[in-house]
Order: sequence, then structure tokens, then C-alpha cells
Amino acid sequence: MSKMLYILNGPNLNRLGTREPEVYGSASLAEIEGQCAKLAQANGISLVFRQTNAEGELVDWVQEAADKACALILNGGAYTHTSIALHDALRLVAVPVIELHLSNPAAREAFRQVNYVAPAATASICGFGAMGYDMAVTAAVHLAKISKPINKTS
Repeated sequence: MSKMLYILNGPNLNRLGTREPEVYGSASLAEIEGQCAKLAQANGISLVFRQTNAEGELVDWVQEAADKACALILNGGAYTHTSIALHDALRLVAVPVIELHLSNPAAREAFRQVNYVAPAATASICGFGAMGYDMAVTAAVHLAKISKPINKTS
């Protein structure tokens, strides 16, 4: 694969390991990134791994991934439940998009039941903690190898 796998993380994920470990686990985002990098390298692909607390920056990165990625894994954090702008940017991505959450939003507070990412994603992985990232990388590599570009705007 000549393109890169993008893993984009939204707000507060920079606090993993210390933020509500009973919900999100004890692994830091740096530890998760290291594991993802090993998996990507083992599959012969480059990895772009980023985190931001800024909605506009996350949208910019999704647009960048639309041009450069073989697949996109997105943990949108709270923007999953609030951002139509993020949804619209994801609709421009013609490669596999995997929505990822450490916890299971469907089993949490009512406001987390709203999801603007899922309708624009190829698949979702939720509730597996840090292991979900490993699952998402494995799935993204597989989907990128077998998929043809998708037109989500029709």
C-alpha cells in the first residue's frame, strides 16, 4: 500500500491513562500510538497518528486523510455526538473509515446516543478499550487492501 493509515483522535484523548481509567482504561495515548505503529509497520504501511482538542483542526485532518489515506480510523471523542462539520468532512472520504471508541457510547449517558460519525463510517468498534485500536488497525489494513473508493456524497 502506498498511502498512509490515518488515526485521528479528538478531544480529551490526550488525557488517557489519567482520565477516568475505570471508563477509558489505564493506557496512555502514547502507549496506544506505539502499539498502532508496530501493527502498521508489520503490515508494511505508514502511520499518521494525531490528537487534537480543536474541532476545526480535526476536520482539517479528515480532509487531509481524504486525499492521502488508504484508510481512516477516527476516535472523535465528544465531537462524535456534536459535530455536523465532522460528519460532513467524513462524507468526503472515499476510503474505509472506522469509527472507534474505547467505551461503548450506546451503554452510557443519553447525550452519547447521538452519533454524527457512524452514518459516515464504514464500520464501528466500541467498548474494547485500548485493544480496540489494535482491532481497528487490523480491520483498516484488511479493508484498504480489498476496497475500492466509495462515493459517499451520492
